[in-house]
Amino acid sequence: MEKMTSPDTASGDRPRIAASKRNALKAQLYRILEAGHSHDWQSRCFEGAMATLIILNVIAFSIETVPSIHDRHVLFFLIFDVVSIAIFTVEYAARMWVCTEHPPYRGLRPWAIRWRFARSPLMIVDFLAIAPFYLSFLFAMDLRVLRILRLLRFFKLARFSPAFNTMLRVLARERSALLGVLIVLVGMVIIAASLLYLAEGDLPNSKFSTVPEAMWWAIATLTTVGYGDVTPATALGKLLAGVVMICGLGFFALPIGIIASGFMDEYRRQDFIVTWGMAARAPVFSTLSPGEIAELLKLLKARTAPAGSVIAADGEHPGALFMIGAGSVEIRDADRAELDSVVLEEGEYWGASSLMTGVQAETAIATTTCDLIVLDREDFSVLGRTRPQLYAKIRRSIQSAPDPFMDGRKEDDAVPI
Repeated sequence: MEKMTSPDTASGDRPRIAASKRNALKAQLYRILEAGHSHDWQSRCFEGAMATLIILNVIAFSIETVPSIHDRHVLFFLIFDVVSIAIFTVEYAARMWVCTEHPPYRGLRPWAIRWRFARSPLMIVDFLAIAPFYLSFLFAMDLRVLRILRLLRFFKLARFSPAFNTMLRVLARERSALLGVLIVLVGMVIIAASLLYLAEGDLPNSKFSTVPEAMWWAIATLTTVGYGDVTPATALGKLLAGVVMICGLGFFALPIGIIASGFMDEYRRQDFIVTWGMAARAPVFSTLSPGEIAELLKLLKARTAPAGSVIAADGEHPGALFMIGAGSVEIRDADRAELDSVVLEEGEYWGASSLMTGVQAETAIATTTCDLIVLDREDFSVLGRTRPQLYAKIRRSIQSAPDPFMDGRKEDDAVPI
């Protein structure tokens, strides 16, 4: 006999079902808005659409300043602005809704999470991008000022551009060195202006009658712009100007070198963190100490495989161990029907047996664009000669955590190192 469900029971389940659907929707939006992955098509589409809208807003701002174009298409610009504000507002509200899914905020009350999240730098930028539009309804604002404030939307690109974020991190990390360069620059401007004031300040109709007037010349000269609107007239003044020009050439190499070095350090740091995390999570390296993992990192190589490409083929020599940093890989083993097709995701690995046998034991095909970390058999052989203890430890770890895709080769059949 079928069990009947009472209307009261069914109605009692409705709030729970609705809450479950709401939580699922929030988790999905959080994954797209805040935890988007470069290989997730939904996140890529969202980020691409938002970045395009921001760029179009900047272009519209520039074109609007041309009176002939603005007057002919004033309705279009108004509609475009309203639609953009609506989209940015919905995005801001959605981020405020899903922010309770952030792992660092777990355990706090929802209102405390949202208040803290709203004060984060990127959310402040998002708020400033839409605030002028709504403030214009409350306060009388100059139209030109309102248009200029729309440029704040450009800084929303920091959320969708990894390169923009990298640049901001580099500038923040090198702020002490850049501040020191700025202080030296101010000192050089004052010194150069003071010297020209002493050399030519007493001449009739001199352009260097005061130090503040001479500073304009000093800035134009030190930056190698050299407008030529203010030039020294005496031999001593020209000699001093030549020295200032040479100093300017050397000086401006300093901030460029600092920023370039900061970019290189940032990329090395990111690669190190990703590679370290992947190596530490791999079962075959789980027994290694932090120092041993750091030594192993010197042998690991980064590799990117486009979707559909063959990463490694069964029977290849000399073989390698692969760890997936991003994307997914399909493993095909022709010798074992039960493992004919296995899909590995981010954080998983394959090919450990190749380090033992010297022969790739399976065919791997990238199902999406993949970021991989690779340990070649040849590099592993070098480790056996340079760090025999670490080499032996990794071999024991591989034996205790065998490769699930090993094609049946025994260690006795391994190619000697």
